[in-house]
Amino acid sequence: MEEFADRLAAKPLFYQRAYLGSLLPNYVKSGNLEKYYQRLTDFNFLMAKIQHPEFGVQALIDDFDLINDSEAVTHPEYNPETAKALNLIQVALWMSADIWDLDKTQLAGQLLGRLLHFNIPAIQAMPEVAKQWKAEPWLRPLIPCLTPPARGLLRTLEGHSNSVYAVALTTDGKRVISGSSDNTLKVWDLTTGKELFTLKGHSYSVNAVAVTTDGKRAISGSEDKTLKVWDLTTGKEEFTLTGHSDWVNAVAVTEDGKMAISGSFDNTVKVWDLTSGKEEFTLRGHSYLVNAVAVTADGKRAISGSRDKTLKVWDLTTRKEEFTLRGHSQWVNAVAVTADGKRAISASFDDTLKVWDLTTGKEEFTLKNPSGLVNAVAVTADGKRAISGSRDYTLKVWDLTTRKEEFTLTGHRNWINAVAVTADGKRAISGSRDNTLKVWDLTTRKEEFTLTGHRNWINAVAVTADGKRAISGSIDKTLKVWDLTTPKEEFTLTGHSNSVNAVALTAEGKRGISGSFDNTLKVWDLTTRKEEFTLTGHSGSVNAVAVTADGKRAISGSFDNTLKVWDLTTRKEEFTLQGHSNSVNAVAVTADGKRMISGSWEKTLKVWDLTTRKEEFTLQGHRNSVNAVGVTADGKRAISGSWDNTIKVWDLTTRKEEFTLTGHSDSVNAVAVTEDGKRAISGSTDKTLKVWDLSSGNVIASFTGESQISCCAIAPDGVTIVAGDESGRVYFLRLEGVEALT
Repeated sequence: MEEFADRLAAKPLFYQRAYLGSLLPNYVKSGNLEKYYQRLTDFNFLMAKIQHPEFGVQALIDDFDLINDSEAVTHPEYNPETAKALNLIQVALWMSADIWDLDKTQLAGQLLGRLLHFNIPAIQAMPEVAKQWKAEPWLRPLIPCLTPPARGLLRTLEGHSNSVYAVALTTDGKRVISGSSDNTLKVWDLTTGKELFTLKGHSYSVNAVAVTTDGKRAISGSEDKTLKVWDLTTGKEEFTLTGHSDWVNAVAVTEDGKMAISGSFDNTVKVWDLTSGKEEFTLRGHSYLVNAVAVTADGKRAISGSRDKTLKVWDLTTRKEEFTLRGHSQWVNAVAVTADGKRAISASFDDTLKVWDLTTGKEEFTLKNPSGLVNAVAVTADGKRAISGSRDYTLKVWDLTTRKEEFTLTGHRNWINAVAVTADGKRAISGSRDNTLKVWDLTTRKEEFTLTGHRNWINAVAVTADGKRAISGSIDKTLKVWDLTTPKEEFTLTGHSNSVNAVALTAEGKRGISGSFDNTLKVWDLTTRKEEFTLTGHSGSVNAVAVTADGKRAISGSFDNTLKVWDLTTRKEEFTLQGHSNSVNAVAVTADGKRMISGSWEKTLKVWDLTTRKEEFTLQGHRNSVNAVGVTADGKRAISGSWDNTIKVWDLTTRKEEFTLTGHSDSVNAVAVTEDGKRAISGSTDKTLKVWDLSSGNVIASFTGESQISCCAIAPDGVTIVAGDESGRVYFLRLEGVEALT
């Protein structure tokens, strides 16, 4: 791999350009599709094109569109199976494009994490080559661990600091505009997943947004009672529309871009002239606040939905109500209208969507969403599908022909407030109370995959001393034991009545000790797969657990600000250590069992003498809560991770900070250290797992997951890493390019 990159770089620039660029369309035009297929399934080529300064990720993604040329599809060498493989690779590239823009060394890890799902020869050959990549250390997934390029989540857009309430798309599908309770709108490039700019000006939450057909203007509605018109070319406000006496909840714009229609908490619908910047007229008739507004493509009708449980259809020419649509038993939260203007689809807190005939003014049918209140709805341009967003954190795709649910999309961590769909009907974009937007693939590929993990956030993970097993603990109240040689789940341990926050293992690997939000610790026999006994005494959540090397003692840290030392032979508490003024989040014990290091919300670490049962000293330096702590095998160094986004390395002999590791862009939630004390592994809310060289202080490898990394552990071999994230995924990774310790 290194040799290939070196050989290509040594070639003249014209050769590099031909090899990486112009030859591909020539292959397709000349009918040499086999050569085209080979090039785009060659990991060497993919890496070279991404790294080349004249090309990059997007140019590579565009290469895959050449096969969709009508002449190529009819060529004798056209192979549908290979074309399918290329499509999957392209989508995999698209899904991770934002990661590669920042860190091109993650190409192999991201492709393996997504493509190991598929048993297709053209795909399997590429990961096999990727596994051999040795240009520099990297983290290789041992199992499929990332969302595959099948129907489902494609990308998450992060940047808002509060709930996303509104989403709109430009007609060409290239840009997304979102409105948030952080009082801003953001404009995103849907191709790259990058934020283009932020629109500031509202003084309260942005509840609604619409975009003109030409994509040049956005219109937003806010809790500050105004609408603002924005120039999407310059990123600046054009003017403000005032007139509502309460929050603006909804906005729509006519296809010619000349009129905006808004709905408000003041129970009215207002129609605005976007040329003059003035109100044209007000529509009154709802008896309660207006939550939703849609307008037909011909601009002649508006449909509004209200907390009065009704929808109203308005004639924008006569400025009068045509008729009222009744049938919902709860608030109407959202409304969409088909492109032909013949149907409206409404979403309600009564857990249903209703499809209405706008010619007759009657309900056609009801779609039931029994799992949650429906907040949002969008309809595809062909009028065949509706996409709804709910308070159960899911989107549902409905077939309006068969009148049935097609499938459910999961991934958000809170209510879905807004949904939009691209003009080609292939993608949906949702906005959520979890502060993110997510981009979804609506194509109907048949592959379904199960990603290994828990049903909810993983708080803790540990690896046995022989490196053969891992154990994880989750908010789903369970622990899972994993065979690291496969890696597969062996069994699940149940018994805690609340979230499992911490896990530790005895050296011989026969016992697991867990700490829980139920204020208890449980000791588990991993041979019989049963609970041995429960340790009670903490008055708050047990956040951290460590066990001495001889397996005789467990140490726990709690929300009650104390640490407790437990005798695992007598099954009783030995003593309590007091000194922290806030919750104890992390605990580590030295190999000789004589010292213990704790980390707390009070931003400090404390070092304790377990023989004298007293605090030795306090380590200060972090600017926020200490979430994680590890200690080297020789007991000379402690490594801590904090909400201040840093990792600190401490000398326990001099009692001073040695240095700080910076590189994470968000809270550091987890830290582990190799047995030789030369490397540390950290997991962060920024979704990355990083491997650090403790001699140089540099990051030597990084892997980006799909949710915040909440915990990590490393096997005795120093290269096998297990991590858990907030979505419940377990990542099994191998550090390639370095020597294993055993």
